Amino acid sequence: MDVDIACVGFGPAMAGFLTTLSRGLVKPDGTPALASPAEPGMPLRVVCYERADDIGFGVSGIVTRGRGLRATFPDLDPKQIPMAARVVEEKVVYLLDPIGASRRSWTLRAADACIRAFKGLLPFEKEAVELPWTPAFLRKEGGLLLSMGQFMQWVGAQVQGVGAVQIWPGTPVSQALIQEDKVTGVRLLDQGVDKQGRPGSGFMPGMDIHAALTVVGDGPVGPIGRQLDEHFGRPQGHHTRDWAVGMKFVVDLPQDTPLKAGTVMHTLGFPEPEIFGFLYVHPDRIASLGIFVPSWFDSPVRTSYRYLQHWMLHPYLWAYLQGSKLRSWGAKTLGESGRRGEPCLAGDGYARIGEGSGTTNVLSGSGVDEAWTSGTQLAESVLELLQSAKPFTKGNLEQTYVKRRRASWMEAEARVAEKSRDGFQKGVVRGLLGMALAGLTKGRLALESQAAPPYKRLPTLEEYYLGRIPASDIRQLRKECAIKGVSVHAALMPRSGWPAIAYDGKLLMSHQDALLLGGKVAGPPGYADHVLFLYPHLCVECGTRICAEVCSGQAITPGENGVPAFDREKCVHCGACYWNCSQPHPDDPERRNIAFQAGAGGLHSAEN
Repeated sequence: MDVDIACVGFGPAMAGFLTTLSRGLVKPDGTPALASPAEPGMPLRVVCYERADDIGFGVSGIVTRGRGLRATFPDLDPKQIPMAARVVEEKVVYLLDPIGASRRSWTLRAADACIRAFKGLLPFEKEAVELPWTPAFLRKEGGLLLSMGQFMQWVGAQVQGVGAVQIWPGTPVSQALIQEDKVTGVRLLDQGVDKQGRPGSGFMPGMDIHAALTVVGDGPVGPIGRQLDEHFGRPQGHHTRDWAVGMKFVVDLPQDTPLKAGTVMHTLGFPEPEIFGFLYVHPDRIASLGIFVPSWFDSPVRTSYRYLQHWMLHPYLWAYLQGSKLRSWGAKTLGESGRRGEPCLAGDGYARIGEGSGTTNVLSGSGVDEAWTSGTQLAESVLELLQSAKPFTKGNLEQTYVKRRRASWMEAEARVAEKSRDGFQKGVVRGLLGMALAGLTKGRLALESQAAPPYKRLPTLEEYYLGRIPASDIRQLRKECAIKGVSVHAALMPRSGWPAIAYDGKLLMSHQDALLLGGKVAGPPGYADHVLFLYPHLCVECGTRICAEVCSGQAITPGENGVPAFDREKCVHCGACYWNCSQPHPDDPERRNIAFQAGAGGLHSAEN
């Protein structure tokens, strides 16, 4: 099939692109403003293919300053969008360890001791300290608090209402079509196949979609973005070695909650010093809350779900959360390399936008507004080229899109943030000092450090639990868990001081119950497995099996003969397994032994 513009992924960046583009494709009287070169005599044909089964599934709740969003929607009223609110209060809270299981450096232990010793002079409450001020680079007051699922549905309805753009959810793209270093379109995923990709009775090969321009916005671990990276390479010195997995709950707060809509809370210090948390209060007593588990948290058992439960049970947070009820649950990978993760933004026949193009500001922790802005910048550039009848060559896209991006506030702030998190490569305290230094000096000073691939940072289980659990016990627990087909963190964490979670069936529940009740995860039949273990012998040699420990949906479990097993129907497509894999690819140390390919299904909640 021939189209003029093929789009991959419908996230915030693509929503910004299609919103701005569609406005330029239709005249005030409703007639087409531009004709289609692909189909002479017809309007320009723009089609967007989204993996998730609905345009509001699989994204996350956020807080944003909203500059790019407000530029597109100057009269935006949060009341138009379900669960949206203006930010009215924001605070940063340092959580001390109330149970003594956290792995804290001597520096942090000394700081905690001082806080407890002088708690009468500090805003100390329930094993936590509310910081007296929020750094300017973190502040979002006056911004917007959104459920991205609800926002994306709102935007999608407006885009499709113009009639100039088609959005096809539930339509994964398997690969970009590349001819002589020119992207000529995309190929959709084969249907009617078994888990190994073998054709069945209802086999339908993926259709080739030919396009003059392919816009790629499939996120930080999207298969099309990674295919382009492998084919075209990255600018010198750029990499994607910094990651995080964000896991969140959406809950109904108790009837008597003191938290008002528009409240934003950031936490640090617990359950582990490297793990940051958030709590956003939407209208009608609904809250989004969760944690970020970064790649520089050097634990071979960095299980997000278990740590999320311990975070919720911290006395400071539990005072607000006790009596709450789970509404929905989700998880996603965050690309934390920022501007250093920027790929080749444009080439012959293609352009990159959004988080997978390096838009995330790693100092302010802001990503949606920047992603949206990159989409609007590309749309303005595409309209400029269409109106002047210029082709979508690398040179033309660089002179329009890349030039706009380099001249924007987004680029200026990305340069300030570029080295701000380097310090975390050598510890939490150094990392926090580095962020403060970069923020206060506008990026002129930073505690620089080279990022290592995650697999180079990971200790073995025996090294990590040295002094806490004997190596012989670890070996025995690993054998027992392998026989049961379960990950080992559930056995190791209690042995290292973490208490059991007392389930209440409302907010605190097993991982599988949260998956079913809150995630509503589904994997439609007729598609191949999208997580592959490329070299089984490397899996056998692996000492951590971190892919199973970190899996957000328990879709990866210990398998036969030392090779993990994958259950596609439990996968939430967060991509954490890909970047957490501790075994590098034999031919490219920047790649992993896991192939994270195009797939269907995932989360089925529009509240995330």
